[in-house]
Amino acid sequence: MSAGESTAAPFHTTSDTNMSVATFSVVDYVVFGLLLLLSLVIGLYHACRGWGRHTVGELLLADRKMGCLPVALSLLATFQSAVAILGAPAEIYRFGTQYWFLGCSYFLGLLIPAHVFIPVFYRLHLTSAYEYLELRFNKAVRICGTVTFIFQMVIYMGVALYAPSLALNAVTGFDLWLSVLALGIVCNIYTALGGLKAVIWTDVFQTLVMFLGQLVVIIVGSARVGGLGHVWDVASKYNLISGIELNPDPFVRHTFWTLAFGGVFMMLSLYGVNQAQVQRYLSSHSEKAAMLSCYAVFPCQQVALCMSSLIGLVMFAYYKKYNMSPQQEQAAPDQLVLYFVMDLLKDIPGLPGLFVACLFSGSLSTISSAFNSLATVTMEDLIQPWFPELTDTRAIMLSRSLAFAYGLLCLGMAYISSHLGSVLQAALSIFGMVGGPLLGLFCLGMFFPCANPLGAIIGLLAGLTMAFWIGIGSIVNSMSSAVASSPINGSSSFLPSNLTVATVTTLMPSTTQFKPTGLQRFYSLSYLWYSAHNSTTVIVVGLIVSLLTGGMRGRSLNPGTIYPVLPKLLALLPLSCQKRLCWRSHSQDIPVIPSLFPEKMRNGVLQDSKESMAEDGLVHQPCSPTYIVQETSL
Repeated sequence: MSAGESTAAPFHTTSDTNMSVATFSVVDYVVFGLLLLLSLVIGLYHACRGWGRHTVGELLLADRKMGCLPVALSLLATFQSAVAILGAPAEIYRFGTQYWFLGCSYFLGLLIPAHVFIPVFYRLHLTSAYEYLELRFNKAVRICGTVTFIFQMVIYMGVALYAPSLALNAVTGFDLWLSVLALGIVCNIYTALGGLKAVIWTDVFQTLVMFLGQLVVIIVGSARVGGLGHVWDVASKYNLISGIELNPDPFVRHTFWTLAFGGVFMMLSLYGVNQAQVQRYLSSHSEKAAMLSCYAVFPCQQVALCMSSLIGLVMFAYYKKYNMSPQQEQAAPDQLVLYFVMDLLKDIPGLPGLFVACLFSGSLSTISSAFNSLATVTMEDLIQPWFPELTDTRAIMLSRSLAFAYGLLCLGMAYISSHLGSVLQAALSIFGMVGGPLLGLFCLGMFFPCANPLGAIIGLLAGLTMAFWIGIGSIVNSMSSAVASSPINGSSSFLPSNLTVATVTTLMPSTTQFKPTGLQRFYSLSYLWYSAHNSTTVIVVGLIVSLLTGGMRGRSLNPGTIYPVLPKLLALLPLSCQKRLCWRSHSQDIPVIPSLFPEKMRNGVLQDSKESMAEDGLVHQPCSPTYIVQETSL
C-alpha cells in the first residue's frame, strides 16, 4: 500500500436525512438491554458485597487483591473503545493491511511498562500515578500533571460517548439520546458505587462481548462470500494485502517504521503512564501479578487487531460480491462497519443487537475507566493532600460522589459535543495530543536524575504547546485545503471523517492529492509520531532548563523514583567488561531524607523495597541515615 501525506478530515456531526436506515427488531433491543442489565448487576454485586465495610483502598484500588487475568482483560478493554471497533476495520477496508503492522509495536510497548514503569510505581505504593511526580519533583509538578490529565479525560469522555451513538443513530435509527443516557446512567451507577473492582469485573464481561460480537461478524461474513480463503484471494487480487513499506519518511502516514516504532511511544503513553492503566497495575496482589497482566495484554491485543483486520477484509470481499446501496456509497468511514453489519445480519434477529452490544461494551469500558480514574486523581492529588485528617467514611462518600459527579459531567459533555460541529474532531483528538507530553514528563523524572522541578514544568508546557500546535494546525490546515481521494476500492467518494485507527482515539488522516510544503509539510507529520515527538520535546526542553538552573544540586532525591538505566545496560555486558568500568558518579552526593516523605511512602520505598532497590543498583549506606543513588558513568 502506498500511503500519501497525512491530513485530518472533518468529523461529520449530522447525517443525510434522506438516507434510509435499517431498523432494530425487538430481539435486538432485548440483546442490547441484556448488556446494560448484566453490566449493572455485576457492578452492583461488587458494590453491595461487604457494604458498610468498604475502605478507600478497596474503592480506588480493589484492595490491591486482583489477579492478573481480570486485570489484563480490563487493561485491554480500557482503550478498546467503540470508535476503535468502528475505525480499525474501516482503515483496512479503505487502505489495506499495512495498519496490521501496528502489532509489531505491541511487543516493546508492553514489555517496557512491565519492566520499567510497573516496578517503579508498584514499589512506591502509589494510588495515583501523579503521586510519583511529587516524590520525584515537588507538589507543583504533581498538580500540573493531574490538571493536564483531568483536562484530557473530561474533554475525551463525553465525545467518546457521543460519537459512536451518533454513528449508530445515522445507520440504524437507534435513538441517539436514549443510547447516550442509558450508557451514561448505567455506567455512572456501577462505577460510583462499586469502585475499581466493579469496573474491572464489568470490563471482563464487556471484553468477552466485544470479542463475541466481532467473531460473529467474521464467521457470518466469510460464510456469505465463500470462506476466509476466498476473502484472502479477493484482497490479494485487488492489492489490499500490503507488503512491508520501508519508507523512513515520518510524513508518510503509515509505513513499517511509523507503525512499528512510532506506535511504541503511543503504546507507552497508554500502558506506561496513563492513570487508568496504572491504577489497574496497582490493584494487582503483587508486583509479579501486575507484570504478568501486562504480558497477558500482548496476545489479547494481537487477537483484537487480527479480528479488526479480518472484518475489514471480509467487508471488502462482501462488497465485491454484493453491490452497495447509494446510502452506503455516500457513508462516512465511521459508518462503514455499521452499514456492513446491518446489511450482513439483517435477516438474523438478535445478531445486529449483539454487535451493537459489542460496540457499546467498548464505550462502557472506556467511560467507566475515565470516571474511576478521574475520581481517584481528584481525591488523591487535589483533596487528600489538603485534608489529611479526612476520615475513612467521609473519604469513601467523597470518592463515590466524585465518580458520580464526573458521570454527570460526561453526560453534559456529550450534550455539548452535539453542538460542536466541526470542532468535535479537535475535541476527539485532544486525548492523543496530551498523552505524549505526559509520557515525556514521567520519562524525564524516571531516567534523568539531574532533571529538576522547574525543568519538568517548563518541559511539560513546551510539550503541550508543541502538541496542540501540530495537532490543531493539522486539523485547521486540512479543513481549509485538504482534498480527499477515493478509497482504494473506489466505492465511496464521500469526504472521510475522523476515526480511531488504534486503541487510543486519534485522528485517521486521509490520503491527499497534493504534496504539502512549508508549515503544511510540518502539519502532515504522521499521527503515530505525535507521542514520540511531543514526549521528546518535554525531555529535551526539561533537561536544558534543568542544567541551566543547576540540576538537582542542593535538593533531595528519592532513589525509588529513578530507574537505573546504566546499571541495567551494564548487566548485559560480560563480567570482565563490567569490572573495568567506574561505578561512581556525581549524583552519589545527592541525599534523600526519609522524613521528607509521607509515612506510607517511607514504609513502601525506604523500608519494604530495600532489596528491590539493591537489585536495581540503588544502594543503602548502613553507616548513614540517608540514601544514596549510585549510577554508572562510562
